[in-house]
Amino acid sequence: MSDIVEAESQNQDDEESFAALFEATLRAEEVKEGDILKGTVISVGKDFAIIDIGYKSEGQIPLDEFRNADGSIDVQAGDEVDVLLESRENDAGMCVLSKEKADRLKVWDEISAACERDELIEGTISQRVKGGLSVTIRGGVKAFLPGSQVDLRPVRNLDAFIGQSFKFKAIKFNKKRGNIVLSRRVLLEKERAALKESTLERLKEGQIVEGIVKNLTEYGAFIDLGGIDGLLHITDMSWGRVNHPSELFQVGDHVRVKVLKFNADTERVSLGLKQISEDPWSKAQEKYIPGTVVRGKVVSLKDYGAFIELEEGIEGLVHISEMSWTRRVKHPSKMVAVGDVVEAVVLDVDVKNNRISLGMKQLEPNPYEQLTENYPPGTVVKGKVRNIADFGIFVEIEEGIDGLVHISDMSWTQRVKHPSEMFQKGDEVEAVLLNIDTQDGEKPKISLGIKQLVADPWERIPYDFPEGKIVDAKVLKVLDFGAFVEIEKGIEGLVHVSEIADEHIEDPRQVLAPGQEVKVQILSVDIGERKIGLSIKSAQRAHEMADAQGYSSPSAGTATLGDLIGQKLGDLTGDRKGDK
Repeated sequence: MSDIVEAESQNQDDEESFAALFEATLRAEEVKEGDILKGTVISVGKDFAIIDIGYKSEGQIPLDEFRNADGSIDVQAGDEVDVLLESRENDAGMCVLSKEKADRLKVWDEISAACERDELIEGTISQRVKGGLSVTIRGGVKAFLPGSQVDLRPVRNLDAFIGQSFKFKAIKFNKKRGNIVLSRRVLLEKERAALKESTLERLKEGQIVEGIVKNLTEYGAFIDLGGIDGLLHITDMSWGRVNHPSELFQVGDHVRVKVLKFNADTERVSLGLKQISEDPWSKAQEKYIPGTVVRGKVVSLKDYGAFIELEEGIEGLVHISEMSWTRRVKHPSKMVAVGDVVEAVVLDVDVKNNRISLGMKQLEPNPYEQLTENYPPGTVVKGKVRNIADFGIFVEIEEGIDGLVHISDMSWTQRVKHPSEMFQKGDEVEAVLLNIDTQDGEKPKISLGIKQLVADPWERIPYDFPEGKIVDAKVLKVLDFGAFVEIEKGIEGLVHVSEIADEHIEDPRQVLAPGQEVKVQILSVDIGERKIGLSIKSAQRAHEMADAQGYSSPSAGTATLGDLIGQKLGDLTGDRKGDK
C-alpha cells in the first residue's frame, strides 16, 4: 500500500515538473525582446538584483536603477517590479533586464494615452534650448515648448519661465522618435476667449474697471481688462504732463481706469485714468488771479518760452519776452533749467483753452518807467553800437536798453546809403536823445540822433551862400541831366545841363568830369528841400563882364572854363563838319 502511495506522489511531482517546464517553454516562445514583463526580486547582491520573470533563466538589473532621488537603494527580495527584456541571454546565461527603461516606456504609454484623450499634461520648465524651452513632464521625460507657444504674445526673456510649473497641451507626439511638442498658448487662448465673452457682456461706457498693464508704447498703455485689451492714451493718464507712460506704469501693474469709449462691434475700448479724479482747471479761474505771485517747477523748455507746473495738471507759460525787462534772451535755457523752482506773476488765465500766461520780469521794477525822467529829450548819451541794420544803428545806452539812430539822423549833409559807411559794430558813439515812445506799457522805442550834436548847417547856408554869389566848387558826380558839385564840405548843389554853357550840350560828360575844379554862381537856395541850384555859365558871364570892365587880371596863357568848353564844343562841331 505504501508503495502505491509513494508511486502516486512521485507521479504527481513529475506532472508538476512537466507542467512547469511546459509553461516555461510556452512563455519562452511568447516573450520577446523589448517586452515589458512582471518580475519578482529573488535576491539582492552587491551590484545587481536578481529577477525572476518566469523565463527559463533569471535576469539581473544594476542596483543603480533602484536608486532614489536621495541616493538610497530601494529594493528587496520579494518585490514585484516591471522590467524591460533587453536580451534573452548574456554571456553568463542570464536575461538582460532594465527597470529604468521599463519605467520610461510606461510613462510614454501614459503620455500617449493622455494625448489620445486630449488631456492636459503638467510639467516644469527646466532649461532654455534652441528655439524655446525644455519641459520635464511625467517620469522625467523631456518635452519641447517652442518660444511662440509660451505665451499669447512673443516673450523676449524666456529665462524668466525656468523653474515654473504649468499645464500644457501636446500639439505633436512621436513615440518612436521620443519627440513631444507642447503648447501653453493654446490653453491661454481658450481662457482668454472665455474671459473676453464675459467681459464684453458687462463692459459699459462710464464704468470704472480694473485691469493689468499688458504693454507700454510711446503713445499709451494697453490694459488687459479680462480677455480684451483697452488703450489708455498718454493724454488720458494724468491732468499733468506725462512724457512717457513708463513714468507712471510698469508691465504687470494693476490699475483702476474709466471706460471712455466702447465699440462692441470692433471690440475697441478707450480708457482714462485722469477722468477718475477732478479736473484741476475747473477751479483755476478762482485760484490763479492775474497779479498773483505763484511758485512752480520748470517742466519744459521751448524756443518761445518755459512751461511752469503750478500744480499737478496745471501749467503756465512764461513767454521769452516776459523773462527780463532788459536782457536779450535768445533762449529760455539762458534764464532757467528744467527742474528749477521759480516764482512768477500771473498775467492772464484762459480756462477755456487751459492756458495761463506768466511773467518773471514783473517781479522786478520796470526800468522803462524811469526812462522819461532819466533821459529827457535833448540829453546827450554815450554807448556802443550793438547792431547795424539797413535803416540805422542800435546804440546801447544802458544794459539791455537800446536806442535807434535812424539813417536820416546820422548827418545833416552827407548822403548815407548804408550805416556801415560811417559806423562799425562796437564803435562808441555820442548821440542826442530825440524821443521815447511808450505805448500800452510795451517796451519803449528810443529815438537817437547823431547829427543833432551839431547845428544844422542849412540854417546858415542862405546867409553864407546868397543868390548871385560866385564860389569855387569841385565836381562830384556827372549825370545825364547835369552835375553835382561840392561848394563846402558836405554841402552840394546841382548844375543843370542847361546851366553848364550857353551852347547846347547833349551829354555833360563831354565837358565835365569828377574831381574837376569849377566856378559856379548861386542861382537858388531851397531850405525846405535842402537843394541849391548852381550855374557854371552864369559864373563865366560874370567873369567875362568883370574882365571887360577891367576888374579881373587873368594870368597869361591861362584858359578859363568857358575857353575850355568853347574849345571842346568847337572840336565837336568840326568833327561833325568833317563827317559831312
